[in-house]
Amino acid sequence: MTALKLTKKSHACVRLEKDGRTLVLDPGGFSEVDAAVGADAILVTHEHPDHFDEQRLRAALEADPAVGIWTLRSVAEKLSAAFPGRVHTVGHGDTFTAAGFDVQVHGELHAVIHPDLPRVTNVGFLVDEGRVFHPGDALTVPGHPVETLLAPVQAPWNKISEVIEYVREVRPQRVYDIHDALLTDLARPIYDTHLGNLGGADHRRLAPGASAEV
Repeated sequence: MTALKLTKKSHACVRLEKDGRTLVLDPGGFSEVDAAVGADAILVTHEHPDHFDEQRLRAALEADPAVGIWTLRSVAEKLSAAFPGRVHTVGHGDTFTAAGFDVQVHGELHAVIHPDLPRVTNVGFLVDEGRVFHPGDALTVPGHPVETLLAPVQAPWNKISEVIEYVREVRPQRVYDIHDALLTDLARPIYDTHLGNLGGADHRRLAPGASAEV
């Protein structure tokens, strides 16, 4: 099996590398300014600014005319006119290949933050037949075996019991934390303990900039 390198960036952004090509997911405003630099393709799960930074994506597209973006309609509409043919609109059930990675799209809506707030659309990306699943801001179960689940561990829309049950339902081989910029260093061991002891999967955490083979 081809080696797949996962590099954690701040918050919800990760970089996947194989065969000399790089796929970046959710390089938003909470991530490093250069999170998308060097990407061959970029995936964006939804429109919230901690996942989608329009100016950074425009800069990435302008810097390299070979870069493409795959995302849902609400994000694509902001970029497609300026970059015709390079911004691809996808939704639940779609499949595509980006930078040599095979991707399936799962999910439709962002998790509920509060009943008084409208829900935006959100998609998750299952990469290379389940080697990695990034759900965005939802606890979407892809209905497909998952080796590495990127679990959103802390957000205004979730609590740790929900994340634990999500891990149990997906049943991945391993879990890496994402969506963690709002956690303090004091709180991280608490989350590590609960997810590690109760999730039923090998729970791991990478510091921003650190990598692992998955």
